[in-house]
Amino acid sequence: MIAVYPGTFDPMTNGHVDIVERAVKLFGNVILAVSENSKKGTAFTLEERVEMAKEATGKMEGVTVVPFTCLLVNFLKKNKANVVVRGLRAVSDFEFEFQLALMNRNMDPDCESVFLMPTEKHIFLSSSTIREVAMHAGDVAQFVPECVNKRIIERFGKPEMECR
Repeated sequence: MIAVYPGTFDPMTNGHVDIVERAVKLFGNVILAVSENSKKGTAFTLEERVEMAKEATGKMEGVTVVPFTCLLVNFLKKNKANVVVRGLRAVSDFEFEFQLALMNRNMDPDCESVFLMPTEKHIFLSSSTIREVAMHAGDVAQFVPECVNKRIIERFGKPEMECR
């Protein structure tokens, strides 16, 4: 069975990696679908985000990383998948994800959504929080894969301990 884990992954966090690992155990094959989202002002280009995701998941069997720019249900059909994996960190995530899941199922009755929670040590992580900390010269190394942290340092500079 093929599952699709879609997202902008800007940048990919250890929480995302945790969800991928859990999804592979459940489904065997996971397509990590990195989306272009013009509504979100991303810090990294689509190509950069795909590269980081490939590096972060490169040693995982059964994971394929691809960009996507179309409607998710169309992407699922194209890739012969009918399961969407989404991570839930808090109750506040559920309402939005629930609406998306119902819309996807309405457009394609065969589309199933599976929600996975990351481990407790990653449950508070979000890409937007990581970007915010990095933009303010904070150290995010413990929250992202090493390959992602290198890109963050290239983009935002080395973490600083002093406050000006």
